[in-house]
Amino acid sequence: MIRNFLLAALCGLLCLTGARASERLPIGDFFKDPEFRNVSLSPSGTYITVSVPRADRTVLAAFRVRDMKLVGKWDQGENYHIDRVRWVNDDRFIMYVTRKTGAFDYRVGSADLYLSDVDGDDRIHIPNGATYGIVDVTWDDPETILVQRSVDSAFLFKLNVYTGKLTTVATAPLRFGQFVLDREGQVRYAIGQKDEGGDILTLRRDGEKWTTVHSAPMGESVRHPVMFAGDGKRVIFSISDKGEPTRVALIDPQSGEETLLAKNANVDSAAMLLSGDETQLLAVGFQDGLPSYEFVAPEHPEAKALAGLMQAFPDHAVSFSGISRDGRFILLRRYSDVDPGAYFLFDRKSGEARFLLASMDWIDPAKMSPTRPISLTARDGTPLHGYLTVPRGEGRNLPLILHPHGGPHGVRDEWGFDPQVQFLANRGYAVLQVNFRGSGGYGNAFERKGYRNWGTTMIDDMTDAVDWTVAQGIADPNRICTYGASYGGFGALQSVVRNPEKYRCTIGYVGVYSLPMMFTKGDIPQTKSGVAYLKRVQPEALAEQQAQSPAFNIDKIRIPVMLVQGGKDERVPPAQYRLLKDALTEAGNPPEVDILEPKEAHGFYDYDNKVRLYTELEAFLDRHIGASAR
Repeated sequence: MIRNFLLAALCGLLCLTGARASERLPIGDFFKDPEFRNVSLSPSGTYITVSVPRADRTVLAAFRVRDMKLVGKWDQGENYHIDRVRWVNDDRFIMYVTRKTGAFDYRVGSADLYLSDVDGDDRIHIPNGATYGIVDVTWDDPETILVQRSVDSAFLFKLNVYTGKLTTVATAPLRFGQFVLDREGQVRYAIGQKDEGGDILTLRRDGEKWTTVHSAPMGESVRHPVMFAGDGKRVIFSISDKGEPTRVALIDPQSGEETLLAKNANVDSAAMLLSGDETQLLAVGFQDGLPSYEFVAPEHPEAKALAGLMQAFPDHAVSFSGISRDGRFILLRRYSDVDPGAYFLFDRKSGEARFLLASMDWIDPAKMSPTRPISLTARDGTPLHGYLTVPRGEGRNLPLILHPHGGPHGVRDEWGFDPQVQFLANRGYAVLQVNFRGSGGYGNAFERKGYRNWGTTMIDDMTDAVDWTVAQGIADPNRICTYGASYGGFGALQSVVRNPEKYRCTIGYVGVYSLPMMFTKGDIPQTKSGVAYLKRVQPEALAEQQAQSPAFNIDKIRIPVMLVQGGKDERVPPAQYRLLKDALTEAGNPPEVDILEPKEAHGFYDYDNKVRLYTELEAFLDRHIGASAR
């Protein structure tokens, strides 16, 4: 199915040259909030919870599946987002509430943890709840769960989900520690960091002290236990020996013998699908171009059901959000590059998949543009992967937008529906997204190659991808612009600095433009972990930081610039925007389009502000590489 789908995507991209372009759709269709973001299934399959985004918050609603009757709802207020739910028994769940002030933000501060019955009763608030990670729901005891918390040392607690009372179960001398239990509920492994940084894995046998069984500098080899296998003796590990993409393997702790379960040559193992009772690993997910799963227990009844569901939705990918404890009900999401997605509940007993919710039902997939995975080789021989979206009905000599992702480390572009990309394609632009070195998901070694190279090698990867697209005959070399947000805004501007003659315009959206300023402004340098991150990934010398910063290389930026900024941005503060704007103005090339929204933050939330932004962006691109530029 994956192979046939890829051929269909290729045909959609290349075989329609000369066909009539798709109709121009309203801007608002792409940037309205989806009807929901996440759905979770209760252990019995009786209820679902649905997170519902609003302009300045994300609320939660609970429904009884049988008749989709609303049974409970939660709204924590302005800038607070209920971003995930974890059920602790059949009628009670934990919800994590984070504060975010912009669409592209990570959470600001630690999340608050709330426990609630499905009807909204008996709520308990645990401040700084994000520091508690669930280790075991302990289904045989519906009143308690096991959670871990780590500051200077790691602690394992038993948490009463009705009273909030914590009882210490175990400790380990590790920072950011995590615990793994055996089949009998005994603590066996602890994973964490040394004081000087780097991963460390410790093992504890019956009554013994912790023994270090693996240690490596941060970002190098990985040996992370996931869970004990069904035999209770061997352990499922995620492993990387030298920074290559992680594989999943069975390890015998006594002999060290390894049995490979799943591996991909290009990307890390990602999602792991467990049986409803959480005792069996069924499949391992990979994001190598198109999403796929490798089944490790193909004869398991639930695995057979999952495999059948993947085949039931042609030209779509399927992700799984939950299986009831008895394995009867399976919650799944069907989505694609042109379809924002919908949730279904499959009943293994009846063999029927029931439609529940559509994310953006006003989007017509037939009017969207196909996205295909691409692979190329960088100038130094490094393999690169990414995605290319071409307007429906078009295929050759097109205006091109280089669209680098944010982050930049630990995140990557993936295949799926992207409103910004689809909007640009609907306006006639090919959109190029490349997972430059430094991106996550391709192994630690690939990510480390981006450290200290934000404005050099990482930008060269983007350039090589642009040149590849031109060489394919898809992009017109005289009509190329750059556009990105956050680090992507940095990449958009620094690409122009690095290659002044290649681009016709550039757009920075809440972008970083001065690497030195990252050490003094914004919320990243306000924490020890943030400072450690900057020291690890940024050039050490001030002169090199400046050399890799657009704001210190204004003489190279001689093309039209559009800048977009939120006045309340805490991640990339307005000082970054003002520094670049003032430098451009002083050099005689002030931003042609300048949008500063005082009430927005790191990415716009307000619908009217988003429509204004993309109206201005459309006109800007049209003047310089669109129809008006011809």
